[in-house]
This record gives sequence, structure tokens and C-alpha cells, in this order.
Amino acid sequence: MAKKRKPKYWTGKIHLWLGLTSGLIVLLLSVTGCIYVFSQEITEWQRHDAIYVPEVKGERLAPSVVWNKTLAAVGDSIAFEDMHIYKDPEKAYEFHCYKAVEETSSIWYFDTIEYYYQIYVDPYTGEILGIYDQEKDFFNIVKMLHWSLLLKTEIGQPIVGWSTFIFVIMLITGLILWWPKNKAARKQRFWFQWKDTTKWRRKNYDLHNIFGFYISSIAIIVAFTGMVWAFTWFQAIVYVAGSQSITPPEVVKKESVISNGDKNQAFDTAAATTWKKYPSADAISVGMPEDKKGAIQAYVQQYRGKYFVYHQLQFDKYTGKLLHVRDHSEKNFGEKLITANYDIHVGAILGIPGKIIAFIVSFTCAMLPITGFLIWRGRTKKDKKAATPLKTKIG
Repeated sequence: MAKKRKPKYWTGKIHLWLGLTSGLIVLLLSVTGCIYVFSQEITEWQRHDAIYVPEVKGERLAPSVVWNKTLAAVGDSIAFEDMHIYKDPEKAYEFHCYKAVEETSSIWYFDTIEYYYQIYVDPYTGEILGIYDQEKDFFNIVKMLHWSLLLKTEIGQPIVGWSTFIFVIMLITGLILWWPKNKAARKQRFWFQWKDTTKWRRKNYDLHNIFGFYISSIAIIVAFTGMVWAFTWFQAIVYVAGSQSITPPEVVKKESVISNGDKNQAFDTAAATTWKKYPSADAISVGMPEDKKGAIQAYVQQYRGKYFVYHQLQFDKYTGKLLHVRDHSEKNFGEKLITANYDIHVGAILGIPGKIIAFIVSFTCAMLPITGFLIWRGRTKKDKKAATPLKTKIG
């Protein structure tokens, strides 16, 4: 009669099979996440001479003047998405320039981009301080590896998303397998014995289980925030759970009234009005619409290095008249959760301490597939050795 398997046995099998299936992708996602956590701080250090102006010279030029001077300098072949203006008088204006390839049969990320630049301009002189090709930037490549394995988003994102989903199941099954049966086991399961003289395999086993336990709750949160981007259905679940409503937020898109108004003056008015309404903000982004009826879009970044609080304004492109305001305080909790998704994912919502925690969690998550594989490999060798009959010498 076959021996009946206990639930913990099948939990172990699920943990093993899923680990062998997704281990390499989880390792890659963890390593790239670990590298990317401090990308903002490292990039600011690397590009210091472009991000910060050589000298603060009284009043800054009007935003429209800087926009037009920069456009004339780089030519019509590059279109600006927006201009980022910082409250800090020592910081340069920052232009974002991105254009996707309209049609491509390639599955690779690099073949989907026509150009992707970041341009830094001195707001006191209009001089370009630096132009960076973001497509080939190290941290952008790391980000896109993490985002979609350097594949087109529609191909790579589902792979990343389902691998992350599997990782969540592994964390849960790992906790079930780890849970101690009694007090004696509890002492061993919570603390790593650094001075213990046991073999490396035992230390590796403890490393996998103990460290996995301590980071599991935060790792699940990080995994969930990754799934918000990967799956529209999961984002909808988060929104409904947070807002307690199945009604999506209203999207307001205003139009400009075509007239003979001064578009440059309207652009400057939009920037000035935005600053007047949110004087404590760290930065604002303002974009000049190409569409004749398009409205000027202004976004307010309330806190430095964080994006979970932002406000949106729309202005008439010919007169600078304020058409609509969407303040962060008006959002329901579901919207605020989605807005905070990036900052939670990288730990920025808690500042530098949060990023340090995210780094440690990502580093530990990278260890789990390696230590788990070594546990499985060690047991496989042990089972093979036990199954091999001893040879008896005759004569």
C-alpha cells in the first residue's frame, strides 16, 4: 500500500518545481533591482556638471526662451516631451526627448526606440550643459532588463510578471516549509549560527531559510508593486481594494481654443501659475503641445526624488488660462496607491533608509535562487549516493 503524502511534502514539491522554473529570472530581476535602487543618486553624481549650473546669475530666463533656444540648438529632428524646472536655483532645466518607432517586427527593446535623450540647459544663459543618450545609458539598460528582459514591453512584461507571481508563491510556500514545529526548532530557525562548526551545506540551508524569512514580507510587497505594472488586472484589483469602488477615476482632457494669442507668453504664464499655486513643490514639468487644440500639460513633483505626490494642471496654449486642476488631495486611496507604486517598489517613499531596505531585500532575493539550487543539488547527490549499491570484492 502506497504511503500517503502529507501536505507539507507537496508544498515542498511545489516550492522546488517553481524555483527551478523561475530561478534564473528571479535572480536577474533581483540583481537588476539591487543595482537600480540608487540609480538616481549615482546619476546625479556622474552628471553633476550638467545637472548643476556653473554659476547662479540673478533671474532665470523665461521658460519659453529656454525652450526655443534649446530647440534651435538641437534642430527640428528632435521633439521635446516636456521641460523639467526645479525650485533649486542651482539646478539646470531638464528636457526629456523620446520617440518610439511606429512599426517594427523586432522583439527587442532597442529596436522600438527612434531616439531617447535627456538634455540639461543653463536657465540663466540658455547654454546646453549636456546631452545624454538615455537609450544606451547603463541604468536605463538595467531598468529595461528589470522591466521586460530587454524585450518589447508587450512580450517581456508578461514573462517578468508571471515570474514575479511565481516568486510570491515560492515565498509563501517557503514560509510554510520553514515554520518551526516546536520551541527547540524555533531557536534554530530565527537565528543564523555564525560560529557554528557545521558543514557548509547546513550553513547554506540556514542562509536560505532564515534570511528568506526575514525579508519575505517586504519582498512580497515589492513583488506586488512589480505586478501592478505587469498586469492590468492586478492594477485593477489594487485600485478597487484601495478605493472601495469599481468606478475608474475620471480622466479630464481639456482643449485649447484656437486664437491668435501669444503661445510663448501662454507657456510662461502656465509655468508661473503652477509655481504660484504650488510654491513648496520641488519641481514642475511643462510641455508645449503640438496639436492645435492641445492643452499645455503641467505636472508638479511635490517632493525631491519622490513621485507619490504629484498634481496635474491644464492650460490653454494660446492664452495661458487655467483650464483644469487635478490636485493630489482629490485622488481616492486607490489612485494614491497606484501613484505611489514606483516609490514603494524602489523604497524611495521612505527616503534613503527605504532605499537601503530595498537594496538589502533585493540582494537577499538574489541569494535565494542560488542557495535554493545548492540545497536541491546537494540532496540530489546525496540521494544518488544512497541509491548506489556497494561493490563487494570477490576472491
